[in-house]
Amino acid sequence: MKKAIFAGGCFWCMVQPFDTQPGIEKVVAGYTGGTVADPTYEQVASHTTGHTEAVEITYDPAVISYAQLVEIYWRQTDPTDAMGQFQDRGDSYRPVIFVNDDDERAVAEASKAQLAASGRFDQPIVTKIEVAQTFYPAEDEHQDFYNKNAWRYAIEEQGGREQFIQKKWQN
Repeated sequence: MKKAIFAGGCFWCMVQPFDTQPGIEKVVAGYTGGTVADPTYEQVASHTTGHTEAVEITYDPAVISYAQLVEIYWRQTDPTDAMGQFQDRGDSYRPVIFVNDDDERAVAEASKAQLAASGRFDQPIVTKIEVAQTFYPAEDEHQDFYNKNAWRYAIEEQGGREQFIQKKWQN
């Protein structure tokens, strides 16, 4: 098993797209980067810790490749918005692909270049690719949110993400 970390706005909305794929053992919502060990949701939401909401994906590379995970990631985010995603604004919601090694960086950089060259977006692709740092799981109430709080998850998805994905990726 391997692990991958992606940030794309609210971590509630980043779990389900990965969680439903073959080869995914688990997806954990949490925080990475920043200057505080074991931050709380309230601390991260204050935008004072430097953390980014993210998901840590444990996957079987014999079933799903890192490149496939990166492709799933692009289809969940607005890669042209550096300071948040949809209704979620601020540095804790920035889009980032966190890489664990040079191989992951090469895959992420190539995929980003391919997306930029595709003409799908009229603005530059600004998603960062950064070295993975310590990942801190979020509190229990944030785990598996799309299943435990389906009505609230649906409201979050309707905050622009769902429409954006349909417009940019369902064609």
